[in-house]
This record gives sequence, structure tokens and C-alpha cells, in this order.
Amino acid sequence: MKKRKFMLSKGGKDFIASIIAIAAGLLIGLIILLFSNSKQAFPAFGMILKGGFTDGLVGIAQVFYLSTPIILTGLSVGFAFKTGLFNIGSSGQFTCGAFAAVYIGVKWTFLPGEIHWVVALIGALIAGALWGMVPGILKAVANVNEVITSIMMNYIGMYLVNILIVKFVYDPIKSQSVPVAKTAIIPKAGLDKLFKSNNINISIFIAVLAVIIVYIVLNKTTFGFELKACGLSPDASRYAGINAKRNIILSMTIAGALSGLGGGLLYLAGSGKYMQVLDVLAPQGFNGISVALLGMSNPIGILFAGLFIGHITVGGNNIQLYDFVPEIVDIIIATIIYFGAFALLIKSIIGKIRRKPSETAAVKEEK
Repeated sequence: MKKRKFMLSKGGKDFIASIIAIAAGLLIGLIILLFSNSKQAFPAFGMILKGGFTDGLVGIAQVFYLSTPIILTGLSVGFAFKTGLFNIGSSGQFTCGAFAAVYIGVKWTFLPGEIHWVVALIGALIAGALWGMVPGILKAVANVNEVITSIMMNYIGMYLVNILIVKFVYDPIKSQSVPVAKTAIIPKAGLDKLFKSNNINISIFIAVLAVIIVYIVLNKTTFGFELKACGLSPDASRYAGINAKRNIILSMTIAGALSGLGGGLLYLAGSGKYMQVLDVLAPQGFNGISVALLGMSNPIGILFAGLFIGHITVGGNNIQLYDFVPEIVDIIIATIIYFGAFALLIKSIIGKIRRKPSETAAVKEEK
């Protein structure tokens, strides 16, 4: 009985839909492996499933490192989606936040060492928030579609950051940003020694804290209720006295701040990651869309979806040991990730299949 109630609940449907989407994506990946090299397909597929566990603690550290930024961008997209908005501008917000963090990390060496990295992350939050606010204002004031404006802001942000990198933090010899000060690197708190990896620090805990905060805001506060009400029914919300325009701006601002924080966490990790002048949008922003879809825009679901994507990414990189070219790895990972987009359709189908008999009977009586 309890099992049936779980499957019929919203959380149960979300969970089942995500599992089915993941299984379908993995199946497509296996088929691609079989067509590429049937003899090594199953060992390579097993390597993907093992993911970060293949390399022990070092692999788990790599999973955390890869998952942290896409958890934040996933939260960004999911938060906006819960309020009826589609934040496709996460990539630009991520890039702006990353530059703000790097700039403060390089230039603001006058700050005390204990707070330098904190101020840099706050700068990343603010930069991302400002970049997300623009589509929010245009949507609230002029009813301009946020998808169009946020796409435009992605490219504006990318080119603007390229200019700023060259002007303020550029290393012409290496064609990348100069290293941030040691005081701006996020503390590792002994995790690097525990996991025997230089890529891990407390960023994963900051990401988990962000998940908890977003969950509480959306589900336990009046502000979160108003935001979701505007997303479900803008007209009813206005009739109830909720300031829809204000909530649209705040929603996109918060979403931008989360993406910006993700950029700061990645580039202040002290793992040898530097900003480069490239005409390429940050992939973490678009991966965040897939993570949000796979996690059904639920903060807890997004956390596990981000960890899962990081897990299979590490496993996918390892299958080159079985003579699979890197392009095959990219196809497999992309297929698994983007199959998450079908989770919403699967969820709707499950809702119809699992409808209670009493509900079906009530519908027939009304007819």
C-alpha cells in the first residue's frame, strides 16, 4: 500500500520518470558501443556504470569536482522553471560570475586571506545576479520573452568577458587568465589529502548548502509560495494581490546568482582551471538545463542528477582504455544527458497510467 502511494505521489512519479529516462539513455549508449566495437562494448559499458568508483577516492573527488558547477546551474534553471520562467541564459550568467571571481581573486589581494575567497564568491553571485536580472526586467516591464533575451545575454556576456579578460587578467604568454592569489582559492579543509586529489575542496558542501536553501525557500516560505503561484497561474496570482512583476525580476535575479556562484566555484577551485578567450559558450550552463530536467526542477533531484552526470562523465572518460575514440564518449554522455528532456513526457504518461480507479470512475460519472 505504501509502495503504491509513493508511486502515485508527485515525488514518486518524478523519481520513476527520471529512472526510466536514465535507463533509456544508457540503453542508447550501449547500442552505440555495440555498433562501434562489439567485442569491447560490454566491458566499456561496465566502466561507464562504475564511473567515479573505478578510480577509488580519486575518482569520487573528480565526480564532486565535475558535479559542483552543474548542480548550481541546474538549480538556476530549476528555480526559474518552478516560477514559470525558462532561464536558458545560465551559460552567460556562469561566465560573468566566473570572471568576477577571477578578477577579485587576482586584483583584490589587499583583502585578508581568510575572507578573500569568500568575497570573490560573493562577487560571482552579484555578477550572475545582475546578468540574470536583465531578462527578468525586460520580461516584467515589456513582456519580452525571457528565452530570447537570455540567449542574447549569453553571447553578450561571452564577448564582454573575453574583452575584460584581455584588459585586466590576461597572460599573453599562456593565452589565458593569470592565476588567482592563493588566498582566493577555496579552502580544501584536508579533503585533498583524504581523497588524494587536488581537485576537491569544500565547494561540494557549498553546492549542497545552496540546494538546501533553495529547497527551503521554494517549499517552506511565503516568498517561495508566491513565486510558484506566479509560475502556475499568473492571472490568478495577480487577482490574489501578488506582485507578479516583482517576482519575475527576483526569480531571474536569484537564478542568475546561482549560475554565477557555479562559475566562481569552478574557477576558484585551485585545480589549474583558467579562463580563456574563446568564442564558445560555457557548456556548464547548458548541462545545467539537462540536470534540471532530469531532476524535475526539484532541488534535491537536481543534486542527485548533477552527481549522476558527473559520475558517468568520469566513467565515460575511462572507456578510452578499450580503444573507443573520444568522440564516441561524447556521443554517449550527450545521449544520456539529453534523454533527461523526455522525463517530463514520461512523467505525464505515468500520471495517466497510474490514475486511481476512483478518479477514473468520477470522470466517467461527470460525462
